[in-house]
Amino acid sequence: MESDKIIDFQSLTKNVGRFSLREKTCLIPQMNRIGGHLLAATFRAFGIHGKVMDTYKGLDLGVEYTSGKECYPCQITTGDILHFMKMEEERLGDEFDPGDYIYFMPEADGPCRFGMYNKYQRIVLDSFPKLKNLKIGSLTTKDGYSMDGMFEKQQVRDLRKSGYFSVVVGDVLDRLLWRIRPYEKEPGMTDEFIERSMHAMEASFETHAADKNFDNILDKLEEIIKDGTKIIDPGIPPKPLIGIVGEIYLRAHTHANQDIIRVLERYGAEVVNASIAEWVNYTSYDKLRDAKTGFRLSLKQLRFGPMKKHLKDILSYGGDLFYQEYRQRQTYKRVRPLINLAEDHKVAHLEDILKEKDLFNFDAGTEACLSIPGIIQYAREGYNGVINVYPFTCMPSTITSSIVKPLMNKLGVPYMDTPYDASSQPGREGAIRTFMYQATQHFKRHGRKNHN
Repeated sequence: MESDKIIDFQSLTKNVGRFSLREKTCLIPQMNRIGGHLLAATFRAFGIHGKVMDTYKGLDLGVEYTSGKECYPCQITTGDILHFMKMEEERLGDEFDPGDYIYFMPEADGPCRFGMYNKYQRIVLDSFPKLKNLKIGSLTTKDGYSMDGMFEKQQVRDLRKSGYFSVVVGDVLDRLLWRIRPYEKEPGMTDEFIERSMHAMEASFETHAADKNFDNILDKLEEIIKDGTKIIDPGIPPKPLIGIVGEIYLRAHTHANQDIIRVLERYGAEVVNASIAEWVNYTSYDKLRDAKTGFRLSLKQLRFGPMKKHLKDILSYGGDLFYQEYRQRQTYKRVRPLINLAEDHKVAHLEDILKEKDLFNFDAGTEACLSIPGIIQYAREGYNGVINVYPFTCMPSTITSSIVKPLMNKLGVPYMDTPYDASSQPGREGAIRTFMYQATQHFKRHGRKNHN
């Protein structure tokens, strides 16, 4: 593929947005491996050819076509799509048609560079004449990741419910991995088991997601968890418990964060990472919160038209949040009697933590709304240390760090920032070892939360 530098700015609106996925291959960037594959399987259940792209194999392309001022996930995902298209062209030859694909890249509103990824990547793709027909499918936090316009209207709600459920199950499998790997009987057993389990859950979602037969999917999940508990060596004593928060992509993408969870485990930790479902719940909660604020203001001003719109949004986003939290509770209720997995914090509870001492405000938005109270809640629950994972120069995570560092010092709980970019920092592992020494001392003095 050869690039030219002519930019068609109309393409930013014409070729980025909601497009029908029928008869197309929907390309899903890999963030957390398990969740991405389960989401792709859910798409396939509804007749959409969902495919998770390989990741990190095109980082050289991502670096070449970015300036370095973008945050790290932009470099990675740009490289992923360029590498995939290059490999498809080599595989298909004259039959290669970029118009057969839709590249799935959501966005967020607010003061985060993520909201501009798909626009910037549109400019990059348009610089390759052959890739101008590759459309970018985008969902946005502005409407709580509504899928209207990408699927048949009668299927949107069912697909949204099944898609969210796939996210929750992906979180559970991730947490199962982190729960049993530090205590496995033989090295490598857990990784092999989780890989097989992911493919088994893919098959289950492809079979049952379209019918919303979630009980059958949960039955399969229970079966997997029961098998997973057999990998645990009961003779290995509990280890210091470390919580992770931060920017959603970096903390979930093992290549981008240099497999920090495995490094922590190597130095004696058991780790719990913030979930993907937590972010989805936050987007619904935030839109519900905005609608309530708008309704109160419209009521005060007696503006009945906006009142009606805000009331409709309250019912819509409130229903979404109620369903999402219900589905989470149902899932963890099935799995927790089998193994002690950490559950998600309710977003409303996290906001209450911020209000206690006016630490931050949801009006400001961004993942700092989750990370700051999430760190405090980890400390209150008896975790022995917390790590903040984020792209170098990430504003929300830098804000988080500035607020929580003095709080964690006061609480006496070890805390560490781990910003990442495309380089490798030679002192990073030494810093993690020091952090784990502190966490181990905290564990010896205070113990940790319950362990089954």
